[in-house]
Amino acid sequence: MAASRPVPRTGMFPIAPTPFHENGDVDYEGMRRVLDCMVDQGVDAICILANYSEQFLLSDEERDALLKLSLEHVAGRVPVIVTCSHFSTRIAVARGVAARDAGAAMLMLMPPYHGATLRADEAGIYDQFARVAEATGLPIMVQDAPLSGVALSVPFLLKLARELPLVRYFKIEVAGTASKLRALVEQGGDIILGPFDGEESITLMADLDAGATATMASALLPDLIRPVVMDYLAGRRAEAAKGYARILPLINFENRQCGLRATKTAMMEGGVIRSDAVRRPLEPLHPATRAGLLELAREVNPLALTWGR
Repeated sequence: MAASRPVPRTGMFPIAPTPFHENGDVDYEGMRRVLDCMVDQGVDAICILANYSEQFLLSDEERDALLKLSLEHVAGRVPVIVTCSHFSTRIAVARGVAARDAGAAMLMLMPPYHGATLRADEAGIYDQFARVAEATGLPIMVQDAPLSGVALSVPFLLKLARELPLVRYFKIEVAGTASKLRALVEQGGDIILGPFDGEESITLMADLDAGATATMASALLPDLIRPVVMDYLAGRRAEAAKGYARILPLINFENRQCGLRATKTAMMEGGVIRSDAVRRPLEPLHPATRAGLLELAREVNPLALTWGR
């Protein structure tokens, strides 16, 4: 993934979890093992410091340490995407510059928001993306997710892509993702270099039919999701659908019952990390939910479940 030249992207771009010790401290050695496991999963890139990385529960000092550790430890084995979202444009720019200087290949940004009601308008959103692009020179992925509470219209996303050459990648994970992706691809054509879906790949087949070329899920089972994407893109839709049907129960359980805790639970079971702790106010999985997740995971046997055993 070139650092300053956006090109079409395909495949699997999962989110790295941030492991914690039982006392809530960041498990930095565990983070190295998480990254090694993800490389072995055959991913096309790794995204760090995202919402599924519990970025909203990390201090600035912890973010800086995880950024440095991750880029140094991955050491170019796969590209690293760094999430730099913040309501403050100044802070988003500073995070982007730090990520670039550490060796990031791409940035991911949500539109600026804070709390339940504080939102930037389209002019403010455009300005933030433009300033981050200008300051960093890195390709940028727009994360279009309900968490921000910001409605990003297809015409506005196309305006970003047409007027900001570094903003050509779009992670769409809203209600009706397939419809939005289809409109984006049909109206944007060649300027849309990365129409991605997200939300644990729970609507992946519909999104691929709509023109998605990659997916950004968790690190729970990227080794099983990526073949679905690649089969589809190679024209083997029936094989892709069959592979997806096999793993969909686990994806559904992760999405509807577990959220970001699923990957940590599987990685602890698989010896990747020592603890699946999350930071409060998040709560650990109920034992019954944990058992249900692992039962479904064992049926399809993702690498995370066995990597460290």
